[in-house]
Amino acid sequence: MKKLVISTLFLLQVVFVFAQTATGIKGKVVDSKNQKPLANVVASIQNTTQTVLTNAAGEFSFPDAPKGSQLLQIKSAGFKDQLLSVDIEQGKILDLGVVVMEEDITSEQQLSLVTITDNDLDDDNSGSESTSGLLQASKDAFQQAAAFNWGQARFRIRGLDNEYGTTMINGVIMNKIYDGRPQWSNWGGLNDATRNQEFTSGSAPSDYTFGGILGTQEINTRASIYRKGARVSFSGTNTNYSWRTMGTYASGMNTKGWAFVVSASGRWAKEGFFEGTDYDAKALFASVEKKFSEKNSLNFTSIYSENSRGKSSPNTAETTNLAGYKYNSYWGWQDGQKRNSRDKTVNEPILMLTDYWKINDKTNLTTSVAHQFGSVGNSRLAYQGVNNPDPTYYRNLPSYYTSAWNPDDYTDFLGDDPANIASAQSAATAFLANRQIDWNNMYNTNLSSSDGHSAYILYEDRTDDKVWTANSILNSQLADNINMNAGVTFRNLKSHNFANILDLLGGQYFDDKNYFTNTADQQQSDLNNPNRQITEYQVQHGDGTFSYNYNLLANTIDAFTQFKFTYKKVDFYLAESFSRTQYQREGLYRNGIYPTNSFGKSNTYLFENFGFKGGLTYKISGRQFLNFNGAYMTKAPSLRNVFPNARINDNVSEGLQSENVTSADASYIIKAPKFKSRLTAFYTNIKKGLETSFFYGEGVFLDDGGDGGDAFVAETLSNVEKQNIGLELGMEYQITSTIKLSLSGAYGEYTYNNNPNVSLNNDNLATPTNTNPIADFGHAYLKGYRLGGGPQTAASFGIEYRDPKFWWIGANANYIADNYLNISSLLRTDNFFRNPNDLEGLGFPEATPERAAQLLHQEKFDDFYLVNLTGGKSWKIGKETFGFFASVNNVFDQIYKTGGFEQSRKANFREVNQDVSSGTPAFGPKYFYGYGRTYFLNLYVNF
Repeated sequence: MKKLVISTLFLLQVVFVFAQTATGIKGKVVDSKNQKPLANVVASIQNTTQTVLTNAAGEFSFPDAPKGSQLLQIKSAGFKDQLLSVDIEQGKILDLGVVVMEEDITSEQQLSLVTITDNDLDDDNSGSESTSGLLQASKDAFQQAAAFNWGQARFRIRGLDNEYGTTMINGVIMNKIYDGRPQWSNWGGLNDATRNQEFTSGSAPSDYTFGGILGTQEINTRASIYRKGARVSFSGTNTNYSWRTMGTYASGMNTKGWAFVVSASGRWAKEGFFEGTDYDAKALFASVEKKFSEKNSLNFTSIYSENSRGKSSPNTAETTNLAGYKYNSYWGWQDGQKRNSRDKTVNEPILMLTDYWKINDKTNLTTSVAHQFGSVGNSRLAYQGVNNPDPTYYRNLPSYYTSAWNPDDYTDFLGDDPANIASAQSAATAFLANRQIDWNNMYNTNLSSSDGHSAYILYEDRTDDKVWTANSILNSQLADNINMNAGVTFRNLKSHNFANILDLLGGQYFDDKNYFTNTADQQQSDLNNPNRQITEYQVQHGDGTFSYNYNLLANTIDAFTQFKFTYKKVDFYLAESFSRTQYQREGLYRNGIYPTNSFGKSNTYLFENFGFKGGLTYKISGRQFLNFNGAYMTKAPSLRNVFPNARINDNVSEGLQSENVTSADASYIIKAPKFKSRLTAFYTNIKKGLETSFFYGEGVFLDDGGDGGDAFVAETLSNVEKQNIGLELGMEYQITSTIKLSLSGAYGEYTYNNNPNVSLNNDNLATPTNTNPIADFGHAYLKGYRLGGGPQTAASFGIEYRDPKFWWIGANANYIADNYLNISSLLRTDNFFRNPNDLEGLGFPEATPERAAQLLHQEKFDDFYLVNLTGGKSWKIGKETFGFFASVNNVFDQIYKTGGFEQSRKANFREVNQDVSSGTPAFGPKYFYGYGRTYFLNLYVNF
């Protein structure tokens, strides 16, 4: 017995000594409102590979934490991140006790981010849209400012288009193959369901994809990670919609291994901020997960978001001066209701099945299969043999008379003649009296037709996509300090594109002919079915296809590997990618202008691309870091740019090649419990770019056909090089436990870095032997011009007060500058100085270098200031939490331009000079304007 007691005491001493030598951290995470434990909260020791999730009791532990001074980050969607400074001693377990998580007000701010992502500038200029939608997941001070304060001015991070970022749902890429951009409205209105997000900035490493140079947004809809409970909210705003209601319920994982989440919302407006912009949207979401074992789960996600919104028109300065900056020429009165002629309707459901396999404690494999289908339609008016129904058609405005010149004497200005001045005054009066689309006139015109022919119709440019995606993503910890990510994705697209008649506007049929062409055969949209008439019966039964009809086919496969290394003083990563992209067009109509190269399948076009990137973080201390990232990749041209005139032929763009993209950035970062900052310098160079556009130009070609050199053309700008350099600054300082200051700034110089080539396709010159009527206009002298589409300088200063009794208020003052007009490439070619009526090429005698420089000077918009206010309050009543969030943007109701573009209709020196010299140009630039004072109020209850 004595030996047994001695042995037991010895064993207990050994256990006690072993316990004494253990080194680690533990704690428990709870909700500040109800003190309930929070499961699936991410706890990580910064600058190490150690990351854990809290269990059902809210507990976490690091049994083998590194000793010394460390930073412990606690984070979860919907809560404010906690960054705790801890000192870990050898041989001791540091018990943090209870860690309280407070509700994150930016999660409510996400719900107010409605001003940009659903409201593109214009579908023909969507490259100028903001990148705000990509930044909702980020809590970086700079990126928060970019999304919530500068987004309303259409600020773009690093001046980059959305196609250079990657948006994913459960690892499945959601960027469209057609143009490379995500369609945010595919999950619009489902803010609660899409809150679980991860964001990486620039070319920094992502666990899910190689990514682009703008950043990666990963939306996780796995049912088991949602916080159990329900939420109902109701919102009011005066931006692009007026009202919204939303409800969400998450079950949590039950004892039988099932979890599900459902969410639904509706958004609507009779009229948004701009005149005639109606809005109607409905959304449904469901996610169901079955946990088969501790190592395997299967999750099914379905997303349905149907929305229709009326667009607003870009306007010239003349139109804005007459009708105000809220004026929208796209709508008119019908039966006492405002009817918009240009609605965008999106209905593209997403179905996704994802398998989560934990191969072992260090390796996970996630595999998804997704299918997206549905339609996108953009409506507009068409007419045959009658007046243009657009109230801002140039012949309806005063400038048509005040910009007149004698066509036989270029020095003879007629705009100040008394007769023209009187006509201009009459035009202004008539415009103000009839400044909207006259629906009644169009109906009456069609109804008075002797044979039922519709001279006016409403149709839509329709795209019906079917996309299949399969991908697998592997994550493996190869060693304590080495992590590997790898993935492969395959996508198949069949995109049906066609014009579809929506309304014959009182008529009985419409002739499917193009009356702007030269011969009877060329008028036919489909020579296989000539002289087609679209009847009311066909329209009513969904068979209103006319004008053009084709499929775009694509197959893409891409793979990547990435290795991340973590050491005491340095972390670094290396990644590489390979992609193979195949495009093809399949014509379903034999077009009369291009009878031999419009019907059937085209050649296939193959692009093989690669990418390399790497970066390192040098740890000056536990709180100060130097970070460097660099990337070089090639990128296939978008499907949109490969077939520039896909509606009527299968010709491909001149200078077709992959882009070369180079990116680098360097940052100095401070992470401390009370102070966080990041200062970044960045450089981006994009070579061999390709851009396409369409317009009607006067005096474009030599007048050897008696048409004055006028033509409707498709322009291709090839071998484009752009360079973006600049600085980003984001700082936050927690002065007290209740007061926080923030300061953010951006300075950029985004320019064309070469003189790309311009070519024009002129359908008037097409013949059976000339199936690709391309005119090479040589170089466009763009080098040094600024890129349009968003401000290149921005600054924000904010202050926020958070009361312990769960109310808060914040204010931000913002300065926005260096926003430039999008320039016309054609006007900056040698053709600008060629006289279309002078076949000998002598040019314009009045053209001087000084005057040309004035005419081609790029317009810079006025700088402006915006003040934004936010605030909210929440209450705990019983088991429910009630609250509200409110914001007022642009408090002082500033009127400002967010973008715009030069018109290319006046295409040579004399045309432009006369138009501008008149003082009232008929074809001046068109502008987009930002919202004035707007509000957002959200009421919610969690239970």
